[in-house]
Amino acid sequence: MDHWLETIPAVAVLLAVAVFVAVESLGVPLPGETILVAATLVSLEGAVSPWLVALAAAVGAVIGDSAGYVIGRRFGVRLLIILSRRFPARFSPDSIHRAIGVMNRWGALAVFGGRFVAFLRVLIGPLAGTLRMPYRRFLVANVAGAVVWSGAVVLVVSLLGRAAEELIHQFTWVALLAVLLTLIVLATVSVYRARRRAAAPAVAPGAAVPAVAPGPAAPAGSAPQTPTPQHPGQAQNAPAAALTMSDLFTPDGSLSPLAASAGITPGTPGSAAGPGVAGLAGVGAALATVFAPVGRAIRRTPFTAGLFLVFLVLAIVTGALWDPISRRSWYPEIAYGLPSFLDGHWWTLITGTFFSQLPIHYAITLVGLIVGVGWAERTFGSFRAFGIFAGGQIVAVIGTVFFLLASRSFDSDWAAQLQDHYDVGPSGGMFACLAAVLVTLRAPWRLRLRFALLAFAIVSLFYIGTMADIEHFFGVVVVMLVVPFVQPRGTRAGRPSSREWRILAFAGLVILAIVEVAGTLLPSDDPTTTAAPGASTWIDVGIDVLIVALIANGVRLGHRLPWVIAFGLGVFNVIEVIALLVYAVVAVDFSPSLFEALTNSSLWIALLVILWLGRGAYRVPWRRSRRVVRQTTDARKTPLAILTTDGGGTLSWMTMWDENRYFVTADGASFVAYQQRSGVALALGDPIGPAENVGETIAEWVAECERIGLAPCLFSVSDATLAAAPEGWTHLQVAEDTIIDLPTLEMTGKKWQAIRSALNRADREKVTFRMTVLADEPWEIVSQVRAISEEWVGDKALPEMGFTLGGVDEALDPHVKTALALDESGTVQGVLSWLPVYGADDTVRGWTLDLMRRRDDGSFRPVMEYLIASSCLHFQAEGALFVSLSGAPLAHAAGYEASGIDAVLDSLGKMLEPLYGFQSLHNFKTKFNPRYERMSLLYRDEGDLPKIALGLTRAFLPHESLLGIAKMGLQR
Repeated sequence: MDHWLETIPAVAVLLAVAVFVAVESLGVPLPGETILVAATLVSLEGAVSPWLVALAAAVGAVIGDSAGYVIGRRFGVRLLIILSRRFPARFSPDSIHRAIGVMNRWGALAVFGGRFVAFLRVLIGPLAGTLRMPYRRFLVANVAGAVVWSGAVVLVVSLLGRAAEELIHQFTWVALLAVLLTLIVLATVSVYRARRRAAAPAVAPGAAVPAVAPGPAAPAGSAPQTPTPQHPGQAQNAPAAALTMSDLFTPDGSLSPLAASAGITPGTPGSAAGPGVAGLAGVGAALATVFAPVGRAIRRTPFTAGLFLVFLVLAIVTGALWDPISRRSWYPEIAYGLPSFLDGHWWTLITGTFFSQLPIHYAITLVGLIVGVGWAERTFGSFRAFGIFAGGQIVAVIGTVFFLLASRSFDSDWAAQLQDHYDVGPSGGMFACLAAVLVTLRAPWRLRLRFALLAFAIVSLFYIGTMADIEHFFGVVVVMLVVPFVQPRGTRAGRPSSREWRILAFAGLVILAIVEVAGTLLPSDDPTTTAAPGASTWIDVGIDVLIVALIANGVRLGHRLPWVIAFGLGVFNVIEVIALLVYAVVAVDFSPSLFEALTNSSLWIALLVILWLGRGAYRVPWRRSRRVVRQTTDARKTPLAILTTDGGGTLSWMTMWDENRYFVTADGASFVAYQQRSGVALALGDPIGPAENVGETIAEWVAECERIGLAPCLFSVSDATLAAAPEGWTHLQVAEDTIIDLPTLEMTGKKWQAIRSALNRADREKVTFRMTVLADEPWEIVSQVRAISEEWVGDKALPEMGFTLGGVDEALDPHVKTALALDESGTVQGVLSWLPVYGADDTVRGWTLDLMRRRDDGSFRPVMEYLIASSCLHFQAEGALFVSLSGAPLAHAAGYEASGIDAVLDSLGKMLEPLYGFQSLHNFKTKFNPRYERMSLLYRDEGDLPKIALGLTRAFLPHESLLGIAKMGLQR
């Protein structure tokens, strides 16, 4: 690391230190401490002041930790909710409550001390933000820890020189072990005390009550309940109500009063008293509870646990955990490599697997064992995971040996150096396990992540080129080649879609540009790189990067011309490498420049293969005006005729609105109504047509969208459409439809009291109900309806929305019915519009509520309740089966808990609530005791969501700029 730092200017050294430390503190496991040590060693030669290096590290640490704190505070609660749902035993609200108590009590010391401990410095910022540690306290501890840490490292390195690097790494390991031991002790004491309290007898009358118990779970959206003191004489071991997330965090994400006082009340339900809660037996029981998660992990992944244990025990016994094993005299006897196999040391294939070269490598290897091998064992089982790991490790080591043997025929300094090297470590088997488990992922992430893993192995091999990189390459490639032959019969591997080919080619171009720039900026002793790049090298790199920058986005979008340019570059590189190989064979001159050319050209060859295999994906017209969905045949029926013949869902009539375009299938029997916004084809509701053709209709429409470069998605679809979705697609809930079944409707009982009161009051105040067609009403009625609607829109901070929300113009459709509430003078007090829901053979089976407006200065306040109830009774008398009060966007019924991406939409709905009142509207509809049906957004994968969000914004607010929306949103 210090060799590279010596080649860049002093300002760049300080910037590199600050950036590496900041990114590490942000939560990314980069070697921040290593680059600080290397920069200090460089500063000893006088290039830069060591104290400026310390200052840069301190600034980077403070900025990175603060950013991590903000990330944890912003998104940590959502992560906790997801974890508590998926792993309720480990991330229960009660355990989160105790963690908040620990952070409230010891948080400042944790932030300060965590700066000196490996891995803790990566986690402490986001963790403090998630557990809501006060920022002022965090900042003080953060600044103090950063200044002391950076100053201490620089001082030690300045005094001891290169020997300080090993000392600092040893100190971090000792500190980490000390922290782990302290956490175990604290957790054991906490559990022990909690069990003692649970086993204590009832509190004597008049005795002070030392704790409070959390109240019952608060409903969603309500204020957290205040803890209720136990009554004197009530047993402390009485069952306490279990904590919920709403007890800990208020809807805006801040701490509730209960969580703010965390540490006072552990509230551990289920910690029943029993024999042996005191003395040594109690300590043993507490230790068993603390290590219970470890026991569960061992039972679920015994092979990974055994491998982890052997690896760690040998590291401690041999001292390799704190001192490089290569310094041992017996290292050549246990390490594998070409010299070992030439000497007949076949056992090194086994012994070398259980060690690592450097102490810092143990941290990476242990994490890799848990992630790679553990994931494979959970997926394939212990026996298969053992076979994949062992086979991958053997293939990786043996393949590397044969590769080095073959390289003797070439004049390569790089290969000649590696022929005398030894290596240890299980990384070949770990990469094989990771490559195998990625096959089980759902499309399209299966292809994307496998491509990323293969790209990492290839780039590391070409541009780093250690023995470990060769092993990783063989471990990954062999598994990817073998998988198609060992998959069960009938397993569909699938073929990448047009979009996937474009994404792979785009990623390949970006990787090529990054690798070329990095190979120039980070010179090394490897002959495939330039030790001192000159002007010509920079010109070549600049031209390549410029070309890639010009064509990369076009390749991603599927345009033909960028594909032709990229393919031409690939062909040129193939010709170049063939010419070089021919020259080398004829002239018997295998110079280092040949290997440099082969390295760069090989990546272009791989990209050329991707471009050629996916050549059919690059047919998107360059002109935007030509990117329209083409019809495969002349429709025999209009969309209206298809809708009235086959029927549709509750939103089906909205497909008839003017803003929509139509894709009619080849057989002319089905159609999809969509809007084209920001490169997205937003289909509205379910496809219309025969129910048995829904899957084919979606597939045909998606293929046409991908042909012209649009991202397809379907908005507010029913569960029936989700069941017919293409393989690999995913969905999230965007609303809940509120359905009132009319045949069984009876407005009796207490739950209908408010509705009956509105009907009775209308009779007393001489308010009348009229169901009509607005287009047939006289001008004075229509003008009143327009005035009421415009008045409502004028009071909003944002303009009137569209897409799934109609206005007066849509209500004037002759097919739409309008409900009016009129007072004695003929003044319109309120208005509703009802959209027809067609069944088969031109019959209307239900009605969907659209326009809802009331006069602000009207004298009859419960006009909406009156209109909806009267409409339901009217449609019931006509024989309709249901009415839909429609689903308010981004609103949910009580008890709904959002997770993942749903949580992002839930936060968006809360942000827009003061502007549009989606949740208030949804809560209002609960007065009519409806049943709920999920309405979902169906899309290809998470990579489309940013574009879909922009497209939905354009669809709902088509006449407002994004800048205007942002400004009005900030002014709410």
